[in-house]
Amino acid sequence: MTPRVLCEPVAEADRVHRVVPVPMGEVTLVGDGHRLEGLYWPDHTPAPDRERFGPRDDEAFPEAVRQLGEYFDGTRRTFDLDLAPRGTDFQRLVWDELARSPFGQVRTYGEVAEAIGRPMAVRAVGAANSRNPLSIVVPCHRVVSASGQAHGYAGTVENKQWLLRHEGVDLPG
Repeated sequence: MTPRVLCEPVAEADRVHRVVPVPMGEVTLVGDGHRLEGLYWPDHTPAPDRERFGPRDDEAFPEAVRQLGEYFDGTRRTFDLDLAPRGTDFQRLVWDELARSPFGQVRTYGEVAEAIGRPMAVRAVGAANSRNPLSIVVPCHRVVSASGQAHGYAGTVENKQWLLRHEGVDLPG
C-alpha cells in the first residue's frame, strides 16, 4: 500500500518526537505519536524548527519504526503509514505523487510534473520536492535531474545515493 499524504495537520500541543537509528546515522520522527508530520535528518535542509518538535517520546511511532527497520533490512518496499505533513495544496499534491514512486526506480522532475497534470511546473515540482518533510517515507530520493544525476537532497546527496544504491539503482557518474 502507498502512504497517502493527509491534509489534516497534527495539533502543536499533540506533537512529540522520537530519534531513530538508521544505517547512515539517525532520523527524527515528528507528529502525534502515530501520524507522521516529519521525518528529518540531523542536517536536514531546509532545517526544521526543532523547537517545535514537541517532547521526546521513545515509545512514539512504533509502526513507523518497525516499517523503517524493514525497509533498511530489505524486506519492505513501500510504507503504509498515516502521514500529516504541513504544506500547500500544491506541495501535498506533489508529495502524494512522490509516495507512488516505486521502490528501485527513479523519476525525473518532469515526469512527476506530467503525472500531476502540470507538465510546465517542473521547477515548482522541484521546489515542492525539496520541501518534502517526510524523507524516505515519501521517497523524494527517487527523483533525479533530467540527466539522471542525483542532485540535492534534504539529508545530503550522499544519503540520497546510499538510499538509491540500497534500492538497487545505479546512477550515471
